Amino acid sequence: MSVITPPAPALRIGPLRLDAPVVLAPMAGITNTAFRRLCREFGAGLYVSEMITTRALVERTPETMRLITHHESETPRSIQLYGVDPKTTAEAVRILVEEDRADHIDLNFGCPVPKVTRKGGGAALPWKVDLFRDIVEGAVRAAGDVPLTVKMRKGIDSDHLTYLEAGRIAEGAGVASIALHARTAAEFYSGNADWSAIAKLKETVTSVPVLGNGDIWSGADALRMVAETGCDGVVVGRGCLGRPWLFGDLAAAFAGEDRVAMPSLGVVAATFRRHAELLVEFFDSEERGCRDIRKHVAWYFKGYPVGGELRASLATASSLQEIDDLLGTMDATAPYPGEAAEGQRGRAGSPKRPVLPENWLASRTIGVDERCEVAGAELHNSGG
Repeated sequence: MSVITPPAPALRIGPLRLDAPVVLAPMAGITNTAFRRLCREFGAGLYVSEMITTRALVERTPETMRLITHHESETPRSIQLYGVDPKTTAEAVRILVEEDRADHIDLNFGCPVPKVTRKGGGAALPWKVDLFRDIVEGAVRAAGDVPLTVKMRKGIDSDHLTYLEAGRIAEGAGVASIALHARTAAEFYSGNADWSAIAKLKETVTSVPVLGNGDIWSGADALRMVAETGCDGVVVGRGCLGRPWLFGDLAAAFAGEDRVAMPSLGVVAATFRRHAELLVEFFDSEERGCRDIRKHVAWYFKGYPVGGELRASLATASSLQEIDDLLGTMDATAPYPGEAAEGQRGRAGSPKRPVLPENWLASRTIGVDERCEVAGAELHNSGG
């Protein structure tokens, strides 16, 4: 007989009340309006946009303005910003607030991608405590009554950890919550997330919620993270790739319900088709939407009896009708394959030495020349 977990209390992030203490992690090229809407149809929580650069928002580039537009069904509206300059970040936050474009704003300090860290951005930035403090304090002031949160990593590598000090600074600045991806930039997405770091951050930050991120592949994983670390909620990234119903599992787990989705191939195919349809609507282009869904093929059909030729055909389909014809050849009655469809998905990679600006680690404060170097980290597109 299975044990039913008592319902978890609702998570509050500033004035926002989430029925399930679950947040969708921003993922470049993934967590657009289409995917957020799909996940929302299955479960509850906070669904965050893909990362938006503050410079591009302030300059109002057309693609950025499209990416920050939410569907009318999306409530609350959540946008993650990536910024390296205090003034630009504050101005981007003001635009979102004054133009009523967001109900929640998150700042990203966890990107481990070399093209960002080599300029001192992303997971490298909290090493410069004065710059980190200036960005967060300015953003909180600009946000006003709109809750502003931060997401970060443990640090640059095991010898240069930043998360506890950054957590204290962010808490002191008045953020509404802090999320920790329990890996360093050097670890990228490899190995196992260090959940003990989440517990340490929870012990350090006591006045606002602390959320844990890393290796949440199921509702059971989420409950175990909360039990082991004491965190107030979970942030889910790669675990939901090709599995938007995971948010239903998470909502059920936190509600104390003994319920786990085990979709047949027919249900998976229908969900894949729904995702493609939403992408076509998002891009306002059937060709572009069908091209974008291709990256999701392997994730959706992981473990199911779908042959390589059929997968390859789905990964080259250019119309909804072509997708319909291909999905129609599948055995819709094929049952959930169990363990073969579960576990890790998405990029993992291997540990790698972080690429940093010259002499970046020599000081915890940032000089004038280094501020100019960091400005180059902010590109005109989203990612990380």
